Amino acid sequence: MTQSLWLGTIDPVSLPSLPASTTCDVCIIGGGLTGLYTAYVLAKSGVDVVLLEANSHIGHGTTGNSTGKLTAQHSIVYANLIEKLSVDEARLYYQLNQIAVEKALQLLPKASIQQVDSLLYCQTKEGYAQLLKEWNAYKVLNIKAKLTSDTELPFPVTKALSMSQQAQIHPVEVCNFLAKEAISMGAKIYTNTRVKQLNLPQNNLHTANDMSVRYNKLILCTHYPIEAFRGLQLFKLSNSRSYMVASKITDTLQGQYLCVDTPTRSIRTATINGEHYLVLGGANHIAGETTNTEPYYDAIQNEMKAYFDQEPIYRWSAQDIETPDMVPYVGRITPSLPNVFIATGYRKWGISNSFVAGDILSSLITGAGNEDGAIPLYSPARTKSFGDQFMQMLKVGGFVAKEFVAGYVKHANTPTCTHLGCKTKWNEADGTWDCPCHGSRFNAKGEVLEGPAVHPLKLD
Repeated sequence: MTQSLWLGTIDPVSLPSLPASTTCDVCIIGGGLTGLYTAYVLAKSGVDVVLLEANSHIGHGTTGNSTGKLTAQHSIVYANLIEKLSVDEARLYYQLNQIAVEKALQLLPKASIQQVDSLLYCQTKEGYAQLLKEWNAYKVLNIKAKLTSDTELPFPVTKALSMSQQAQIHPVEVCNFLAKEAISMGAKIYTNTRVKQLNLPQNNLHTANDMSVRYNKLILCTHYPIEAFRGLQLFKLSNSRSYMVASKITDTLQGQYLCVDTPTRSIRTATINGEHYLVLGGANHIAGETTNTEPYYDAIQNEMKAYFDQEPIYRWSAQDIETPDMVPYVGRITPSLPNVFIATGYRKWGISNSFVAGDILSSLITGAGNEDGAIPLYSPARTKSFGDQFMQMLKVGGFVAKEFVAGYVKHANTPTCTHLGCKTKWNEADGTWDCPCHGSRFNAKGEVLEGPAVHPLKLD
């Protein structure tokens, strides 16, 4: 069965759909971790918040299909940030994400979060070179860590780079907690409420059930922003899909692991309702690029059996979005629309960055908080990395154009994506229609699973 461990081990919170047209100060679209934490922070500040989630339950999108790793160790990132940006900006990125870890450890119920060490490891000479480069970046940025040969893993590693005082969460349980807290502070959260039209100049939107919401400020927390033309995010964001499996295990690991070699592998454990689970992930490819995805599951399932002697009981995939310079886009979508905000481009590290994003968005909207340095670093309008952005636009634009044309030549009879008209591809392993152009995803009935599409497929 294709279902994540997190979605399969917790009862969802029952919330109503939007019953009638309404008005609010801030409307948030998206009921994942970013949207819910932002709603919590804003409601705590006394802001009138309405959150709309298209799915039947909160936390059932990207958040519920994540690894649940809450860490400032975002693979090989700090050496790259120093090169792409600066030492000060790389240090700030670390500090913001480490603060997010510490804040979550204080805020969240103990049953939903555990403190662990995070480790990057390698098994090849090429990986070791990358690890040493990252280790040197840690030293430049004064990040506390250690290089070690000792791990709990059941196979040999060349070296591992360990960062202490990190965490891991049950992401759906955390979403449920934040929703309850936000509602208790006055936020209104509605599920089964899909937005089908944005009227940005008029500050209102319309839902699929013919309701409208008039707002003063709008926040798009929909993973891939459904309004991406305004700041040209459409051509700056790239999509990738990765695969995960989970099995029961007799005991948990003290750390969580990520291999920096190719192919990458993510390893963590979790304890849920008194039972221990192992989560193994990896096997990346461009979202919607291939129809035969079963080999990606096979690869990690075989490794789970070979190294851990376990058979998976859960398997699922997740889609991740990346910006050109590795830092997410959080803030005003464009200076010409100062009341519209986005949060996207987390590059697989959306758990810690969701907390960072919520604080940035709250600071921008309320004027409170101390996010002055974070706001320009995460700004969607930043231009310092223009070269990277331009190359990403060429890369994404070229890929989209190629897939658009190829879709009509090779897949003329497949359903057309309702976002911008690309031809979808059937994903055999997950049972979904995937769009290779911008990552929209639909189930076998044509219903939207992931945006930016907001309308269902026509399966005539």
